[in-house]
Formats: sequence, C-alpha cells, structure tokens
Amino acid sequence: MTTPLGTLISSVGTQFDHQQIDTAGDAGSLLGSARTNRGAAYFYNEFWMTDTLRTLLAGRIETVRLDGTAGIFPSALVPPPDNPDLLLQSLGFVPKSISFSVLKDLPSWMVASATVQRIERAPTALELFAHGAHDAPGTFEIGNPGLKIETANTAEIGLKRIDGAFRFDAKVYYTKYDNFIFRQATGILCGAEFATCGTGIEFIQTVYSQRDAIFRGGEMAWQWDLLPVATGIFGVDGQYDFVRATFTDGSNVPRMPPMRLGGGTYWRNDNWFVRMGLLHAFGQSDLGLNDTPTAGYNLLKMEVSNKQYWRDSPWGAAEITTGLVGNNLLDVDVRNSVQFHKDEILMPGRSIKFFMNAKFGGAPPVNKGGYYKAPTGFGPSLLKAPIRSAWTWAGFYVGGTIGYGWGKSSTDTVFSDPATASQLLATNGSRKLDGAIGGAQGGYNWVAGNLLAGVEADLNYAGQRARMRAGCPGEVCNPALVGIVSDPSVVALSDQGQKLEWFATLRGRLGATVTPNALAYITGGLAVGEVMTAGTVFGFDGDGNPVNTIVSSHNTKGGWTIGGGLEGRLVGNWTAKLEYLYLDLGSVATVPTPVANSTVAVAFNSRITDNIVRVGINYKFDPNAAWTND
Repeated sequence: MTTPLGTLISSVGTQFDHQQIDTAGDAGSLLGSARTNRGAAYFYNEFWMTDTLRTLLAGRIETVRLDGTAGIFPSALVPPPDNPDLLLQSLGFVPKSISFSVLKDLPSWMVASATVQRIERAPTALELFAHGAHDAPGTFEIGNPGLKIETANTAEIGLKRIDGAFRFDAKVYYTKYDNFIFRQATGILCGAEFATCGTGIEFIQTVYSQRDAIFRGGEMAWQWDLLPVATGIFGVDGQYDFVRATFTDGSNVPRMPPMRLGGGTYWRNDNWFVRMGLLHAFGQSDLGLNDTPTAGYNLLKMEVSNKQYWRDSPWGAAEITTGLVGNNLLDVDVRNSVQFHKDEILMPGRSIKFFMNAKFGGAPPVNKGGYYKAPTGFGPSLLKAPIRSAWTWAGFYVGGTIGYGWGKSSTDTVFSDPATASQLLATNGSRKLDGAIGGAQGGYNWVAGNLLAGVEADLNYAGQRARMRAGCPGEVCNPALVGIVSDPSVVALSDQGQKLEWFATLRGRLGATVTPNALAYITGGLAVGEVMTAGTVFGFDGDGNPVNTIVSSHNTKGGWTIGGGLEGRLVGNWTAKLEYLYLDLGSVATVPTPVANSTVAVAFNSRITDNIVRVGINYKFDPNAAWTND
C-alpha cells in the first residue's frame, strides 16, 4: 500500500495449537498428563520510507491455558517422609509482545539495524508441573506452579555486509529480564522418588525459579574470499560470541555458555565445499549457585561435501548433498558448562560422520561462467572481483585491536556496626588494575580536503585485575573480643579483588591527513564497562566464632574517554593504527550483605580509571566499489 510517507506492507494472522504431554515408562514420574492450549493473533508491518530506509513493527498477543498436576513439596531442599501429593492445576496467561526495528542500507552493501522489543513468554508445562526423575539429563526436576510471565526488554544494534568478497554479520544486545525463568541445582542428590532426596545418588535435584536478570552479549561471523584456486575460490572465516548474565543483585545466572572464538579456511566451487576450522571455548568461571567451573578447550572440525543437481529423478528436480564431517579431531576432553552432570560426563570425543541431504523441487544451477557461488545466507549467488575506486579515507571500516591497560582502582573501604550502622573505620587504598585487552571496532569517516571527521565504536574484552586488601584492627572493630580471640581483626577482600571484565566506547574522531596515506587524530566520547568485585570478608560473630561474608558484585558503569592516535595505510584497503585512550568509569559501589550475627559490615567504593595503549588493524570498504556479472 502506497502512503504519502512511503510504501507500507502489512500482514495479520492468527495461530492456534494444542499440545498434550504424557510421560511414561522410566520417565513416568517426571510429568503427569499436561495439556497446553494456545491461541494467538499477530501483525507485521514493513514501512519503506525511502529506497534505503525502512522500519519493521510487529506485535503478538496470546492466550495460553495449561492444565496439569503439580507436586506439592514442603521444601525443594528438605525431603518429606514420602512422595509429595499432586494437585490438579489450571493456569492461564496472556503474554503480549511488540518489536520495532529500523534498517538502513549503507554503501558497500552494508545494512545497519537498531531494534527495541518487549517479549513476554508464558512458562511451559515442564517448568510448572515437573515433579520427578528425568533419566536423559540425570536430574530430579521440581517445577514451580507459581511462575509468572517472563518479560524480556531488549535493545540491539547490528551491522552486516551481505555482498562482496568480505561479508560479515555482527550484533550486540542488552536484555533486562523481569521474572526470568531458570533451572538450577540445589546441591542435593535424589533417587527415583522424592523421598530418597538427600540419600540417593543417581539424580541431581533441580528446581525452577524466577528472578530479575540482565543479559548482555554480542556475536559476529565473517567470511572473506581471498583468491581463486583451481576451479574454485579459497577463503578464510571466523566467529566470536559471548554472553554475560547476572541477576540484578550482581550474582551470576547459572549454567551460562562460555565465550567462544574461532576461525578456519575453506575452498569451494559450485559443487564442492572443503573447510577446516578451530573453535576455542574459554573457561567458564562466572558461576551460579552450585555451579562448578569448566576449563577451556579447542575443537578442530573438518568438512568435505559435494552437491549435485538432478534435473530428472523419480521425484522431479532434486539437489543431493553428501559429505563427511569430522568433529573434535584433536580428541580433547570437553565439558559443557550448561550441563548438570558436566563433572561426570564428557562431550563426545573424536568422531567422523557421513551425511546425505536431499532437497526436492530445486532448480538445476544456471551457467556460472566462471563465477563463484556465495555461501548460504551471504548475498546473491554470483560474485565477481570488485571494480575499486581510488584510495580515500572516507567510508566504513571494521577491524580489531590488541593492547595493554595500566589502570587504577582507588577504593574507599568503610567498616561499620551492622546493628547501629555507625562507622567504625574508613580506609583508602589504591591498587594497580593492569592487564591485556583485545577487541573489535568499526566506524565511518567523512573527508573534506585534508580534514577528517568520523565516528567509531568498539567492544573490548579486558583481563585487567587488581588485588585488594583492607583491614580493621581488632581493638577498633571487635573490642569486645580482645583477649577472647587471639586476633579479632577484620580482613576484607584478601583473595580475588577486582577485575575490569569488558568495556565499550562510542567516540567521535577529528583528524588531518599528514600525507595521503597517514592520519593523525584526536578522539573522545562515551564509555561503558563492567567491573567485578569479588572476594571474602573474614570476620567474627558476637561469640568470637569466625564468620565469612562472600563478596560477589558485577557493576556496569558509564563514563567517558579521550585520547588520540596515528593511522597509516599498509596495502590495498588495510590500515594500521597506534592509539592511546584515557578511560574514566567513575565510582563503583559494592555493599555486601553481612552474614547473620556478624559484628562488622563492610562497604567499598572504587574509582576506576585506565590508561590504554593499543595497536589495531582496519579494513576499509570502498565507498564506490561495484560488483558486476559482465
């Protein structure tokens, strides 16, 4: 439909589904007869404001009715003398969701996107009504019939390049969950019946719960066709993804996957595809309640496949793909951080599989004429080398950096009486917050003569740590225990200290070309980062018994940054830079809740600053490059 503001494409629809679940056999106690009836209405609007700018608006409303039997447990942690009673439940939910996106087509076949959405989800039958042993994962699952609708409020920005020799898809997101539904281990082992919980050894007891949580993360995948080899093309690819999830009190959401980084090489033509790649998963030490850490590992994978088109077959036109896939070729030990039994069970070792896929109704390939087919999901099927324009600093660029940060954490530590809140002692200490950093960046430059203005964003993983220690003498913090305890002093954060886990910046750049191939610039703008404060407060209760308060806090703070650098052209569209940034994230407050009967409470307030020196490599896209099939 054409409107005065642009072209509108709309669709509306309805959806109905019915699900009946009955567990039997060994899984019969997990879930009784459970029925889910769902009806939904939705709409989708795509509004083209210009040929390169469009918006998407979608909404959905559901009515969900779940009927089942829920276990009535006196406590998930304390087993009753016999199995729990079952109570018939009929629960209704009306989740409502809406999403809005803006997409902008940019030069060099790139598309930028920004999305905000609010997604509501009704709990499932298993989350509500589970009440028994589940053999497949080896867990004794306890549902929660009191679960509410889960709501995810998300902001996401993305940038992708859908054509050309270098293609990528990158996005970062921030999600605030209200009533996030999760499952975690209780630390108790069970047998097949609930009465055995606490004495059994076969199943890990798990419970479904809800808490507000914050997820932030990002992911990127890219492919780069480097050069023709024989009848095909040789290239490299890579991927990176991470997610950081905490509850609103700073504690970790359980069973989160680790950060992953990988890459490989490939060769392909119209019929053959050969790839070998290595994926590194980092160790997972951000642990939820009753989680255990997992070590990092490297997965080597290889694939060889062949695709054939058959114009005539008993089923009509068909596309048949056959191949071999080798997984975990290094035969390393892999423990999956999201599994409950990861300390007992390894993921599969070295394996080689044969596969065959058939797609019916596909048309045979047209004459390729020496061109090469793009990988699935990366633009049109025919590509040719670009016709490149003369070198210019103008346009989009992406790249990576590595460097080192010389930071500082200046921390005020206040010891107080938890009963009266009166201050006992205040101290200040400054600690080095040093470590390596690495990340990815992207930006856009505008050029007028020898002057340059631009905008740049980056996301960085930091390994900067600071050891912290603060103490309060016994005669100040625990005078009543002097002579009763050999040393009633209180010691705070003697082990882990602080860590700058990640930071991101959004900066403007202003510079001048010293030569056509060299640029000097200043830069500054906004910064945001996450600071972890962790450790132990070693203290006493009123009777002189040692009590420890665990400190675990994750704070995301906004601040500012300023700096400058030099950037020069290396070869082709590749540039290298040397850059300095000063980063100020302001003050980070950590107030751990003291354990019961503790005589002293402790609060920390840290000023986080950083001096960063890094080198980087950028690839700049030609603003006027064209690809043809001539």
